[in-house]
Amino acid sequence: MLAPGDVLLLLGADERLIDITGRLGLLPLADRGQRVIQRDKAWWAVGIFGAAIVVASSGVVYLPVALGCATALYVLFNIVPIRDVYTSIEWPVIVLLGSMIPIGGALQATGGTALIAGGIVDLSAGFSPVVVLTLLVIVTMTLSDVMNNTATAVIAAPIALEIASRLNVNPDPFLMGVAVAASCAFLTPIGHKNNTLIMGPGGYRFGDYWRMGLPLEILIIVVSIPAIITFWPM
Repeated sequence: MLAPGDVLLLLGADERLIDITGRLGLLPLADRGQRVIQRDKAWWAVGIFGAAIVVASSGVVYLPVALGCATALYVLFNIVPIRDVYTSIEWPVIVLLGSMIPIGGALQATGGTALIAGGIVDLSAGFSPVVVLTLLVIVTMTLSDVMNNTATAVIAAPIALEIASRLNVNPDPFLMGVAVAASCAFLTPIGHKNNTLIMGPGGYRFGDYWRMGLPLEILIIVVSIPAIITFWPM
């Protein structure tokens, strides 16, 4: 038996909940963003996602296809209700990816990559290729902190090839340096979509990221450069 002051949790479609609360004479509380956890479907969600990663890693299908199929299965098994699919998409991240990737193509088409590569080589003239590689990693990390990591890789990879060509050395360590550095955007919330996604729920501010990010990026440079030149000699 309900009494005045009791709190009743109702689960259902928004339009039905409005009708039911009206019929029962209930006073709706402000939406607090709480959701009922479907614990019985947790292993289904983990299993489907894990299977998608395994299938993509083994080369059976491309990763976007595997994850797309996983999403379809989530909807099919009602792990993610179909009415929530559209609202669950992080549209700012989608727009960010679509907007930044063309920048890499524009720089390459206009000769901007050759200009940047020439600047890096000139700045490190007289030093060993290892120093040039370190400088490339630092520049790529800096770009990745203010740009999307995919766009950064698109921009920095041609620069790495151009630098290796000018130095007449193996391009593999320079490309691997770009791969590592483009994935290490820790100084800002806009460098990687993961940083952007946790900013709101975590209550972080823009200036909170560099406090942990700067020491972490320095540590990655110290560790990655020796590892790269060891496994991919110049």
